[in-house]
Amino acid sequence: MTLQLSMSAGQSKPILDIGLTNSEASIRVAQLGSNAIADVAEHPVRRALGKLWAPVPWMLEAAILLQLGLGEYVEAGVVAFLLIFNAGLGFIQEGRAQATLDAMKSRLALVASVRRDGIWTLMPASGLVPGDLIKLSLGSVVAADVCVCSGSVLLDQSMLTGESLPVEAEAGTNAYAGALVKRGEAEAHVTATGSRTKFGRTAELVRSAKVESSQQKAILRVVRNLVIFNGAVTVLLTTYASLLPMPLADIIPLVLVAVLSSIPVALPSMFTLASAVGARSLARKGVLPTSLSAVDEAGGIDILCSDKTGTLTRNALAVVSIHAIPGFDEDHVLALAGLASSVGGQDPVDGAIQAAAKQRPVADAPVLLGFVPFDPTEKRAEATVRQADGSVTRIVKGAFSAVQSIARCPSDASSIVDGLQGQGFRILAVAAGPQAAMQLAGFIALSDPPRDDSAALVDELERLGVRTVMVTGDSAITATVVAKTIGISGKVWATSPVPSDLHAQDFAVFAGVLPEDKYSLVKALQKSGHVVGMCGDGANDAPALRQAQMGIAVSTATDVAKSSAGLVLTEPGLGGIVAAVKEGRATYQRILTYTLRTIVHKVVQVLFLGFGLVLTGQAILTPMLMVLMMVTGDILAMSSSTDNVRPSPNPSVWKIGSLTIAGIVMGMVDLTFCAACLVTGKFSLGLDPLTLRTLTVVTLVFSGQALFYVSRERRHLWSSAPGKWLVVSSLVDLTLIAVLARNGILMAPLPATIIAGMFVAASLFALILDTVKILAFRRLAIA
Repeated sequence: MTLQLSMSAGQSKPILDIGLTNSEASIRVAQLGSNAIADVAEHPVRRALGKLWAPVPWMLEAAILLQLGLGEYVEAGVVAFLLIFNAGLGFIQEGRAQATLDAMKSRLALVASVRRDGIWTLMPASGLVPGDLIKLSLGSVVAADVCVCSGSVLLDQSMLTGESLPVEAEAGTNAYAGALVKRGEAEAHVTATGSRTKFGRTAELVRSAKVESSQQKAILRVVRNLVIFNGAVTVLLTTYASLLPMPLADIIPLVLVAVLSSIPVALPSMFTLASAVGARSLARKGVLPTSLSAVDEAGGIDILCSDKTGTLTRNALAVVSIHAIPGFDEDHVLALAGLASSVGGQDPVDGAIQAAAKQRPVADAPVLLGFVPFDPTEKRAEATVRQADGSVTRIVKGAFSAVQSIARCPSDASSIVDGLQGQGFRILAVAAGPQAAMQLAGFIALSDPPRDDSAALVDELERLGVRTVMVTGDSAITATVVAKTIGISGKVWATSPVPSDLHAQDFAVFAGVLPEDKYSLVKALQKSGHVVGMCGDGANDAPALRQAQMGIAVSTATDVAKSSAGLVLTEPGLGGIVAAVKEGRATYQRILTYTLRTIVHKVVQVLFLGFGLVLTGQAILTPMLMVLMMVTGDILAMSSSTDNVRPSPNPSVWKIGSLTIAGIVMGMVDLTFCAACLVTGKFSLGLDPLTLRTLTVVTLVFSGQALFYVSRERRHLWSSAPGKWLVVSSLVDLTLIAVLARNGILMAPLPATIIAGMFVAASLFALILDTVKILAFRRLAIA
């Protein structure tokens, strides 16, 4: 809505001079809505049902329907349990719902002083409408976008614009919802409310920001590849069975076994569980994940987009340089500036000067007689002091242009100011002397200094293969100086908006950008194939934090930034980012182990089923035995989520194509072993068809464990010790199947000597498979 002044009949002043009437405000609320951000949180029931609507649940649901159709209610119940188990685990672990929009609403002022019907009153900020006349006072939060009409205030808008320095707002100046009033008082007209404010537009960006995680993409591609390959094999199995001919009553269970053997039943849960384990580890290091997928994504980022203010810098002004004019020294210039600064106020400039002056006291400091606070119109503050000799001196501190007009300055003063400003500093001039003969004493340079650990962070990330890019709303000069200090080098982009076709990866610093630019920049980098991390602390960072695969909010971040991010640092400094990257890569290695084992095992199972059909003329597995192996194998194998692993040396990338090829190569070796065992059982040991089924189960379980230990290491299988829970799960799996097979429970009994022989054979098979794995991994660059 465009705010316009209008005249009512008989009035000589604009309506807005006395504010709106309550009736006018009610009409505008009806037209434009309340001064609030729409709540679009997903209902928990809808979120839970979403866990049942994905490729793996579809396959399980299809298997349940087939089993119900065959009257196999127990087997259907077990598969249904696996379906609910997967969905429940994902729902619980991902149950920390994002509260971004709620946090943004809480950032708005709860009440506002507004003039209605000519009377000043306090009312909920949600009732404000464009055209309202409101009062801005010290310590209050601006409740809507406004235009100041009288008075002046000092506003801290760093959480909205990224500017570390507060801004003076006088008549005619626009101020934004969420800004904090740090000095002064003013009246202002509301120009925009709710989602139409600058703050609200940021909320809309956060709501629309969404990126498909690498985990989601990996699961979909694994399932797709397995469905294509195993689906083709299943069609061939069905065709061959029909040509034998095999009765339809036997073909349907065969198809069901083939379908069950193709389902990576616990793959989504493994991604979730491994990320949850990584999240707990990060929590102990002061990093709190709000999104489990961010743990895995942390290991894959190759570009970190970091905000400057409050992220790479301290978001606190400090005196960094003092330039004294001949006749004065630095300590006395600082002492004079301190006398012309407020004590105990909220002005960050005065606070920084007072803090510096206390660190460098002078013995003959003048005695303060009077102080005039900073006047935004005059752009200076003044003090009257008595010198040690009893004389009275006037001190003026402010912008050089303001001081230059009342004090005598050397000829090179302007060049000194230009040189200091060229280094990204904010410059204040200090003059002192009698009222009629004041002279320039010197300059004080202030800056928002980098954090102590920023340079080390950038360097360590570089060694980990992660390039740091600075993205800030501050000026190009200031951004370049900070970037150079902490080791970020490269080209600078200093205009807004950022073009959608810009080769963003060619730049190291983006300055003067808006929240929309940060959001667009992250999307552009993602479009170029980069996995992006975004680090920030303010509301202006929220959309980009939400869009990035890994959003990180630093410890001083607003609620908005924290709830938009995937990871929140709870301790000062940025060392938690390095910890997150390393933990993310360790999580990736654990998931990679399970994924590789799943690809190989699922391919082998369906091919072995086909080999058995050709060899024996009947199905070598029943749906019940297949379900048993799904429970004992797939579920217990999730213990790899706690395995001892080495983090990836470079950013983690899901090469599903390469993994599939490696899986097929290793699967052929595994299939050869399984086929040899079945041939031995039929022809050498003379086992009957029912006992051959038991041998099939033992063979698949024992070879699966061998495959498990081979898959967990990118080097030779003996290069590292497995995790405790992985060993326990293996013992449970092997013992359970051995006991069932030996005692003929759910299957025909198998002699203990054959079971022991299978264990020895599987151990030797592991060494052969390990050699093949090393060659395949080296060829396919899997690390």
